[in-house]
Amino acid sequence: MSEDIRNIIEALIFVSPEPLSPEKIKEVLADFPEEEIDRALKELQENYGANNRGICLLQSAGGYLFTTRPEFDPWIRRLLQIERKSRLSQAALETLAIIAYHQPITASEIAAIRGVDSTGTIKTLLEKKLIKIVGRRSTPGRPLVYRTTEKFLLYFGLNSLEDLPSEEEIARLLEEKDIEQI
Repeated sequence: MSEDIRNIIEALIFVSPEPLSPEKIKEVLADFPEEEIDRALKELQENYGANNRGICLLQSAGGYLFTTRPEFDPWIRRLLQIERKSRLSQAALETLAIIAYHQPITASEIAAIRGVDSTGTIKTLLEKKLIKIVGRRSTPGRPLVYRTTEKFLLYFGLNSLEDLPSEEEIARLLEEKDIEQI
């Protein structure tokens, strides 16, 4: 394999404004064999994973992107003059989890699961572009239907919704936490 293909892929990922999918990389590099592209991507991941650099190659939201290492966050914030990281409230996290696990879902279904009105929280999540309106349910009142977005995947470092922990994994984690508290 030529080192050129690795360098080309690195440059493509660097300039891409969003996670660059393997399919898009292969489309752009149609002159190269698919196996060579896959091998170059794997080598890039190993290279950026093995070296202690300020930049890492992350696979998220169905593609690849460069990001800074979390441990350098304080200096990056100082440079960019960012006061503090915007955190989601407990209500926002609960609502987001409900949407992620039950999508597509309406506001009334979210309220039924949470036991409280979530209109304000839904508005906040829409403003942050972590969820989106994907249509209307064909039931009386034609309520809006919500889903998570690509930004949701990026925010939580997920490659796809399949990366969310299963109900069994969550139950096991909660069980372990209960045992530790005894």
